[in-house]
Amino acid sequence: MKAVDVSNVSKRYFLRKEVMRSLKSTVLGLLTGKRIREDLWALKDVSFSLEPGETVGVIGANGAGKSTLLGIIAGTITPTSGSVHVEGRMSTLLELGAGFHPDLTGRENVFLNGSILGLSKKYIEERFSDIVHFAGLSEFIDVPVKHYSSGMYVRLGFAVAVEVDPDVLLVDEVLAVGDEEFRKKCMNKMASFQKAGKTILVVSHDLEAVKKICHKVILLGEGSIVDLGDPAKVVEEYVRLGLEQQDNVVKREWGTKEAVISGVTFCNEAGEETSRFTSGQSIVIRIAYKCRRRIDDPIFGFGITDYQGRLCYGSNTIIENVPISHIEGEGEVRLVIDSSPILRGKYYLSFSLHSRDHRTNYHRLDNVHSIWITSDTKREGFIRLVSAWREGR
Repeated sequence: MKAVDVSNVSKRYFLRKEVMRSLKSTVLGLLTGKRIREDLWALKDVSFSLEPGETVGVIGANGAGKSTLLGIIAGTITPTSGSVHVEGRMSTLLELGAGFHPDLTGRENVFLNGSILGLSKKYIEERFSDIVHFAGLSEFIDVPVKHYSSGMYVRLGFAVAVEVDPDVLLVDEVLAVGDEEFRKKCMNKMASFQKAGKTILVVSHDLEAVKKICHKVILLGEGSIVDLGDPAKVVEEYVRLGLEQQDNVVKREWGTKEAVISGVTFCNEAGEETSRFTSGQSIVIRIAYKCRRRIDDPIFGFGITDYQGRLCYGSNTIIENVPISHIEGEGEVRLVIDSSPILRGKYYLSFSLHSRDHRTNYHRLDNVHSIWITSDTKREGFIRLVSAWREGR
């Protein structure tokens, strides 16, 4: 039996887009109930499991979906699709002190927060001195918490939360709370949970701590699992890919719009829609278009750029000697990249629809779409060359 089983979990948020509108359009929008909104997929088809007694880390850049994932497992966030099963009693160290009342003293909040976490009054009374000592707040325990510093606040929240005796523990960034002495206490407490056979899922930006305490690590990127496995190797991959840095690409859409690229779909060899591929695997790209009028002799093009904005490859239908006589109405063209030679990393794809003489750009999508490439090779760079070593001449 798995301690935690996450199966095909996705989460979509609706973002309301603020645009300049006239008073008339604003009033009509309020009357009709129509809103300009954009879908944001915080998680996309995430699956993994934790064995009993296993400690697993989750790393990734800000916005990768880490906290959303923990919220869904904790039950505080409802997934759009997919399911989560947790075996046994679960405790969370997500929003430390979330149940504290600012006007109550530290002492009163210990009992209040403890009851929220399911601890009995008798149990809290028996453990009260240990909780206060762990938090290092004996001199301030009868002071209203609104006068606490942020560090004092989370230390007290952590001290109460770890008194719960869970089978599964969810931890979000608490390895970095407080000063160095308190962080050592946190690490020691985590170690005691591990010795007791607790299952732990921990999110942290402290890569060294993750490598030290975890049995395996999950790397999230834009809501999908980029890598999963040995902590040192996954952390190295995270740093190597530069995912903790801002992508250095410019995204833009432009053109006359007489004809537009109305949709781009990426599929694997089995025909399944996905944005994740393995180096050496074929990539099928379906490019849908719509035309306002008949266009003769159009050219479709594409380019691949790495996360630093460097062009890796570019081509089009005229270069590949694939003439298209005309397009009209709606239709689709397919681009197949056989045995993709791209090595691991995040890549952006650009697509274009223009005239043969390049003077008219009907529609261009620059770096709008992205894919992930995984690879088990130790080769460096972004392309796999067919090469062979031989001794002598």
